[in-house]
Amino acid sequence: MYMPSQVVASPSQLGLARRTLLHQLLSFAVIGGAGFLLDVGVFNLLSLTVFSAHVVSGGPLYAKSTSTVVAIAANWIGNRWLTFRESKRSEAVREAIEFGMVSLAGGAIALLCLWISHYALGLHSSVADNISANVVGLLLGSTFRFVVYRNWVFNANRTASVAPSPPGG
Repeated sequence: MYMPSQVVASPSQLGLARRTLLHQLLSFAVIGGAGFLLDVGVFNLLSLTVFSAHVVSGGPLYAKSTSTVVAIAANWIGNRWLTFRESKRSEAVREAIEFGMVSLAGGAIALLCLWISHYALGLHSSVADNISANVVGLLLGSTFRFVVYRNWVFNANRTASVAPSPPGG
């Protein structure tokens, strides 16, 4: 049933929305790919050297945590200026904090996958660590990140929070 208050999108609006989404997905994938290479490179460098499991207890987790933070910083810059440039907010600090929070949550997904593989399942090879953290974990984490970045962090329609007025004011 049609109601006058319903908003109906025209075919051209739907086409624009699809093209925008496709552009965002492709840009997110390219930036994410660069971030992935950075993440994997830093992870392997650290896990084979200063955070080797033979040198540091929990070394793979420290290596993954560090590589995730490095990749987050690079990805925020790329996504802010390319993927979501039309909807980036003027509150860059708040946006960066929200981006960081979402990214850490996505990184925690990869970290959990690594923990399950390395410690719960006892798969201790470098290949197993990379598959669990950098294939399964990053795919799950990236899906989570894109959805939350698009709908919360870089949502142009999101209103700024307003502090309540003092009584009588």
